[in-house]
Amino acid sequence: MALKNVIGIDHAVVMVKDLDKSAENYKRLGFTVSPRGTHSAHMGSGNYTIMFDPDYMELLGVLRPTEHNEPARAFLEKNGEGIERIAFTAVDSARGAEEILARGYVPVGPTDFERPVTLPDGTESEARFRTFQWPTVEAPGGVRIFACQHKTRETVWIPELMKHANGAKRLKQVLMVAPEPAKEAAHLSKLIDREVRNESDGAIAVPSGGDRADFVFLTKGQLGKRYPGVSLAGLPERGGAGLVIVADVAAAEKALGTAGVKSAGGIVVPPAEGNGTMLAFVAA
Repeated sequence: MALKNVIGIDHAVVMVKDLDKSAENYKRLGFTVSPRGTHSAHMGSGNYTIMFDPDYMELLGVLRPTEHNEPARAFLEKNGEGIERIAFTAVDSARGAEEILARGYVPVGPTDFERPVTLPDGTESEARFRTFQWPTVEAPGGVRIFACQHKTRETVWIPELMKHANGAKRLKQVLMVAPEPAKEAAHLSKLIDREVRNESDGAIAVPSGGDRADFVFLTKGQLGKRYPGVSLAGLPERGGAGLVIVADVAAAEKALGTAGVKSAGGIVVPPAEGNGTMLAFVAA
């Protein structure tokens, strides 16, 4: 029985050391980046978003140490920058939390929070969310998972922020490296009640639900074979490795310039150029 109140991947969280520098880097890679958001004092973090349809990326940084962001700081200390967690879309966070509790996972939350938003016309509004997390120890492939209910979609999916010079349109896959991909995929499969799927090169996919991006678990060696000529320097042996993004490949090649590498029929940004995250731009 798939979860009824949690659907597929909502956004990927890339943890960064210097929030403003990371935003400048992603602008250099041809992304339209939102104005900076600042979370509550309790959270002690700030973010920039990179909006697609129906999903997005989030660049997340610690602005001041708090108890809430201790896991994120520990991640940076251990792994450096990169994909630290993945959010699913919650239809109803309260009911979603009840669903995972019934499956034996004690949720963290639901928690309500908001952040101010500067709209394209210069006016101020706010984005409001209700989230819950699977237990911190349940981190398949070393990546935490949570669910996010958007109360104010209109202040997050802003049309002006969804057009990118590199032609990026939506997430297709979240790439996860691990010494034992089958074990990690089975773990995620159990957490979200989705069946695994074997890929032709031995990698294992876990669909996230609906028309949303898949998780793909593979060894670092398998990842290298998928993307020949792309340096994997800086990636952990176990953790989030990269994002496959549906895009206009010609636009991506033009926007990326020397940062892009032709590989596997698309254009790829190595992890060292993407704040610890490989970005593979592919045709629809």
